[in-house]
Amino acid sequence: MPPRRTTGRATGRTAGQQSTLSFSNSRVTKPTATAPGKQIKETIANAPHVVPVVTTPEPPVADDTVVVPEKEKDELDEAQTDEDSRALKVTESALRNYWAEEERRRSAPRVHQKDLSVDEKILRHFDLSSQYGPCIGISRIRRWRRAQMLDLNPPIEVLAVLLKERKAQVNEHAYVDELLS
Repeated sequence: MPPRRTTGRATGRTAGQQSTLSFSNSRVTKPTATAPGKQIKETIANAPHVVPVVTTPEPPVADDTVVVPEKEKDELDEAQTDEDSRALKVTESALRNYWAEEERRRSAPRVHQKDLSVDEKILRHFDLSSQYGPCIGISRIRRWRRAQMLDLNPPIEVLAVLLKERKAQVNEHAYVDELLS
């Protein structure tokens, strides 16, 4: 309901003085709700019948079989692609030239990365390049493959470093992901 408008007459206060609020005569004007028990009975009566889910037991695993988690299964089952074969042909000098070109594009040198190897610099640069998608919660190689699949043209040098480090069993997650975990 809209507030009442007062006429121009004075109501015991001086002109320009703000009126005070009073909560002494407040009433709650909510509509009454149905009784809780009645509401539950109606919900149960109107609910569709639930069909029980039958799960089939997994076949027993032989003692000589190794069970691989799904995340690793995807990466292990991937066949070697054309990009992989191109990346394996990238030489160390090509990686150094790639990084020199990346450094040349910058206006200032990276002072805080003097002690890192060229491979680690390349991977950190890839981690912080947002154009290839988020790097948190995903391995670097999966991020590279996703960017390639989406035609974002990730550098082949990054894949070369990743495949080289994969053989050496080095951590595949982004540096930022390690910091946050």
